[in-house]
Amino acid sequence: MTSGVRIDKWLWAVRIYKTRSIATDACRKGHVVVSDVEVKPSREVRIGDIIEVKKNPVVYHFRVVGLTENRVGAKLVPGYLEDVTPAENLKILEMKKYMQWSDRDKGTGRPTKKERRDIDDFLDY
Repeated sequence: MTSGVRIDKWLWAVRIYKTRSIATDACRKGHVVVSDVEVKPSREVRIGDIIEVKKNPVVYHFRVVGLTENRVGAKLVPGYLEDVTPAENLKILEMKKYMQWSDRDKGTGRPTKKERRDIDDFLDY
């Protein structure tokens, strides 16, 4: 018996990716890093490994606490991973949430009704 679990199975099982095929593609594209090395989907994960997952615009860091090949419920996920993502990375998400209306490229369409109201509120019309 092996002492690890395939990284693509583990990423899917702990709900970092919605499907195993998406987790496999992320590994192949270099979005998953363990010990500063981009990993293949077949690499085995062991307890104590730190996994970096690049999901634009944030790089998440997870410590492996438990191993599983079967998908677990959302409430059970903390038994298998610990989120050790630096606070600076999470601030990017918060800033992006507040800057959502200005995220569109110039000239790519009219503002939505909500965006129009936000613009009017900002400009005090």
